[in-house]
Amino acid sequence: PFPETFLWGPATAAYQIEGAANKEGRSPSIWDTFCSMPGKIQNGDTGSYACDHYHRFAEDVRLMKDCGLRAYCFSISWSR
Repeated sequence: PFPETFLWGPATAAYQIEGAANKEGRSPSIWDTFCSMPGKIQNGDTGSYACDHYHRFAEDVRLMKDCGLRAYCFSISWSR
């Protein structure tokens, strides 16, 4: 069992949630390159928009708080 002090919460991966692929100096990542190769990704989907967490983070964090979550692990694109 986990100790009472253990914090449960969501975790995200930058490419899958960030979006804003061309904002604030972000350069292409290996995922941008891979996803641009025809036939590599179903439907040709990319992370250029994703969930747009980059622009909606305040709303997203508010929703997590409203759900009672006390922890959130996120990543920022290394190429940003």
